[in-house]
Amino acid sequence: MHRFFVSDINEADKEVTITGQDVNHIANVLRLSVGDEITVSDGSSRDYLCSITAIDTKNDKNVIAEIIDVFDSNAELPADIYLFQGFPKGDKFETIIQKCVELGVHEIIPVMMDRTVVQLDDKKRVKKISRYQGIAEAAAKQSRRGIIPDIKSFMSFKEAVKYSRDISDIILVPYESAEGMPYSREVIRGIVNSVHEKENSPVSDDNNRKYSVAVFIGPEGGFANSEIELLKDSDAKIISLGHRILRTETAGMNIISVLGFNLDT
Repeated sequence: MHRFFVSDINEADKEVTITGQDVNHIANVLRLSVGDEITVSDGSSRDYLCSITAIDTKNDKNVIAEIIDVFDSNAELPADIYLFQGFPKGDKFETIIQKCVELGVHEIIPVMMDRTVVQLDDKKRVKKISRYQGIAEAAAKQSRRGIIPDIKSFMSFKEAVKYSRDISDIILVPYESAEGMPYSREVIRGIVNSVHEKENSPVSDDNNRKYSVAVFIGPEGGFANSEIELLKDSDAKIISLGHRILRTETAGMNIISVLGFNLDT
C-alpha cells in the first residue's frame, strides 16, 4: 500500500489533507482514484489507514482522504540510532542516507573531519541538506517507516562529539584498530540488554525517551588519531566490525544492520 507523510493530522476531523508534490504523484504517477486506500503517517510513528475521497490537481491542489483506522507504526526500532558520518566524496552520502533510513536510523549528521576531502561553503551545505532530506523522505516512504529521519546540518568534529554526548546513552566507533570481536559482541549485548531493560521499566519523566546510540564513521581516509583520542575521552566504545576493511559507505550500514537485527522485536 502506498505511503505518505502528513505532519498536521487531526484525528477529530476524520480526514487528512495531502498537499505539495505528493498530489501530482498520487494523481499522475501512481494514478490512484477516489476509493483507493493509502497509508498516511504523521511522522511520529502514528499511522492512518485512509480512503481517498477527492483529488484536486487544478484549484486547491490537494488530496482528501477519509480516516478508516488508526494504529501505531511497528517499523521503528526500540532504540534511536544517530549516525555521525564523516562526509565522503561524490554521491556516497546519498547512498548512505537511503540505505541507513531503510535499516532504521533515527538521525544522520554529516561531519567534517580532519580527513574529509570535500569542502563546501555555507550556500552549498544548505542546498545539499535540502536534497538529502528529500532522499530520506523517499526512503522512509519506501521502507514504510513511521518517521522521516532528520538530516542535520553539517557539523565540525568537535561539535559532533559534543552533540553525541548530549543525545546518546552510548557512543560506538567502528575502527580498524579496535580490540577485536569478543569485546565488540559484548558491547552489542550490553546495548540490547539496556534497551530491553528500559522498555520494561515503569514510565517516568526520567526514562520517557528511548535508549539512544551514537555511531561515528570516518570518511575515506579514516579517523585521525586525535579524533579517536577525543572520542575515547568521551567514553566512546571503540569496536570492530570484523577482519575486513569496509568502505565508509558500507561501515555505517553494517553496524546499523547489526544493531537493528539484535534490537528488533
